[in-house]
Amino acid sequence: MKILAAFIFFTRLPFWRIREVPAEYFKRIVPYWPLAGWLTGGIMVGTLWLSAQVLPISIAWLLAIISRLLVTGCLHEDGLADFFDGFGGGTTRERTLAIMKDSHIGSYGVIGLIVYFLLLFLLLENLPLKLVCVLVICGDCYSKFCASQIINYLPYARKEEDSKAKVVYDRMTLQESLTGLVCGLLPIVVFLPIVFWPVMCFPLLTFTALCRLMKRRLQGYTGDCCGAMFLLCELSFYLGAAILLYTHIRYGNPDFINTYLK
Repeated sequence: MKILAAFIFFTRLPFWRIREVPAEYFKRIVPYWPLAGWLTGGIMVGTLWLSAQVLPISIAWLLAIISRLLVTGCLHEDGLADFFDGFGGGTTRERTLAIMKDSHIGSYGVIGLIVYFLLLFLLLENLPLKLVCVLVICGDCYSKFCASQIINYLPYARKEEDSKAKVVYDRMTLQESLTGLVCGLLPIVVFLPIVFWPVMCFPLLTFTALCRLMKRRLQGYTGDCCGAMFLLCELSFYLGAAILLYTHIRYGNPDFINTYLK
């Protein structure tokens, strides 16, 4: 039931038709967020691979991004926009929370989303198709695992009745933490060559920096913070991959990508 609740909450696919899920199960869905990444990342990879058979990889990558936006209903991107508005326009805890709860998007949110999507598109558009597919599924699942740990490190910053989703997530048990870890790391272990594994440090650094920022400003987290945490961790994962590739090609092995593809 918890897994079904996670797929209902984190996607807009009609999983709710399978059966009705009691409200209390939605408090324990975060450990299964990386598992939902298998679905959303898999849809992105499938869209990317199929589109690239008849279109340039840059267009295929754009279609893959759009496919996840449709599947998730822009759930995380809405949180990222509110995060930029709140932390950009607010100077106190109360003001930041008030801005983040406002449904209207401000200049910080607009500019933040533009910069985010530009970086997301440009970081992977010129890479080989096989490598992009691997990075997408690994980045989606692993970044969701990293972001999910926010509920273990910070308290919820609002009262439950003030939550947009009307739910406050429970902290993970040890078993749930291990489940999230396995779901987040398994694609990396299976698909990503060991030489790329250092990119896992980038989402961890991003998570640490954002946690410190949220603790200082809000003394906790909100649902918008969760969405922003995931997208920024994922972006840092791709940035780390680009840095690794650039470093190898320029200062180490110029045929690094060709060697990997072989």
